[in-house]
Amino acid sequence: MSTSSSPLQKQRFEALSDFRYTLRSFLRFSEDAAREEGITALQYQLLLHTQGFPGRDWASIGELAERLQAQPHGVVALVSRCEEAGLVVRKPSAVDRRQVEVHLLPAGRRKLARLATEHAGQLATLAEVVRLASSLRD
Repeated sequence: MSTSSSPLQKQRFEALSDFRYTLRSFLRFSEDAAREEGITALQYQLLLHTQGFPGRDWASIGELAERLQAQPHGVVALVSRCEEAGLVVRKPSAVDRRQVEVHLLPAGRRKLARLATEHAGQLATLAEVVRLASSLRD
């Protein structure tokens, strides 16, 4: 029984390995960049996701939980830590008083802008690896 892979399958494994390595490198870069900015990687992601919905500059706790793939109660605690750090503010929704909107404060906007700029080059590298890996599909 042969344990060797076909050349195409080997190329796919190499591309997948390269993708996983580049993705992990990107995540590590992001974690380090956030830490250097004085916040955690999760706090950076929360700041980013408040700005990630077209047509508005806020996100609900439920939307943030979905984007962060976290439980709503954990996101509430994260928002509280960001509020204490002066990065975000909670506001009741004008449309649905049961909903809480999370808005960036000026300090949060500045941190997000600096981190997003730092991430641009890393994203370009990641996008190229994704493009190469996806070119090996069936």
